Amino acid sequence: MKTLTIVAALPLLAVAACSKPAEKAAEHQADAIENQADAVRDTAEAHADAIENQADAMDPRVDGKDTAAEKMLDNKADAVRAAGEQKADALENKADAVRDAPKP
Repeated sequence: MKTLTIVAALPLLAVAACSKPAEKAAEHQADAIENQADAVRDTAEAHADAIENQADAMDPRVDGKDTAAEKMLDNKADAVRAAGEQKADALENKADAVRDAPKP
């Protein structure tokens, strides 16, 4: 009886072994896409910080009052951050799709 069970399980093991390389490849691809998403997010954050520093340099006083130019730059920094987040989120969704795709 034990022999029959083992013999019956062999085809299942063969199928699992065949799909393992495909799963590993998909996992590596998804990881690479997530790393790209992290890089996009970091780049956008650094760019936004630089824009905010530029705005702060326009008026070094910390008086709670921003000039119109400072506000414009702060809004631009917010837009850069939002665009970076949106692009990074799209890349993360792509990574999830790669992971979730059926493997041959």
